[in-house]
Order: sequence, then structure tokens, then C-alpha cells
Amino acid sequence: MLQAGDKAPEFDLPTDTGRVSLESLKGKKIVLYFYPKDDTSGCTSEALQFSSEVEEFAKVGAVIVGVSKDSAASHAKFRLKHDLTVELAADTTGEIVETYGAWVEKSMYGRKYMGIDRSTFLIDAEGVIREVWRKVKVPGHIKAVLTAARALK
Repeated sequence: MLQAGDKAPEFDLPTDTGRVSLESLKGKKIVLYFYPKDDTSGCTSEALQFSSEVEEFAKVGAVIVGVSKDSAASHAKFRLKHDLTVELAADTTGEIVETYGAWVEKSMYGRKYMGIDRSTFLIDAEGVIREVWRKVKVPGHIKAVLTAARALK
């Protein structure tokens, strides 16, 4: 399980606007967040809240990248529908989701299934994970991540 102090695993994923990778973001702080599904209530709320703070994150040299197993085309529709300003990466194979430990067993109404754990990783400019949030509850989360990003040198 990845934790603060670990080197962030490389990722190189398609987006609805091109590609995004750890290497291409070197020198910037990265907020890498994993979410279950485009256009669902919790995921929409999280994406809207991150989008509303994009400029504040940019002031501290941080970029925001959301990752789900949805396709780049799905991300494009999601972005357009909600006027999102965060980068959305498509991990359709689930390889990066698994590498970051966000693919977990979940349970709903007694039924067990595999799914994405809403989680966020704050990665410094050298590619080291500085903070990890798992089982994220959206209310208050974006402010906590922004506070941590501001504190990161």
C-alpha cells in the first residue's frame, strides 16, 4: 500500500484533451485523485469542487488530475456537461488504479464487489508522495488537500 514518502508510480494515461503523465508534470505538485464513475453524484460533486479551486491550486504550483476507468470520450462528455476544469485521465485497463491501491473490495447491501476507492495522492515536484487520503468523503476534502498543497515546499 502506497504511503507518504514513497516514490509515486509512473503513469501515462489518455485524457479527453491528449495525454498526461508523471514525467510530463515533473517539477509541479500533483493532486492525483481516483474516483469511481463519471457523472455520478459524489464524483460530480468532487470534480466540481476541485474545478472551483483550480486557480488556487495553480497559485501553489499544483495541477489536478482525476482518474477513473471511464473512457476519454466519457470524460469529454462529463467535462462538457459540468464545465469542469480539472484534467481527467482514462485508466480503462485499471492498471494505474491498481498500482496506486485504489482498486478495492467494496460492499453494498451485503453484496461484495470490486471498485475504485475514492482516494487522493498529493505528489511533490520531485515525484514523491507527500499525503494520502483514502475512503474520501467529499465535503471538506478539497479544502484539506489545498491546505496540504500550500504547506508543501
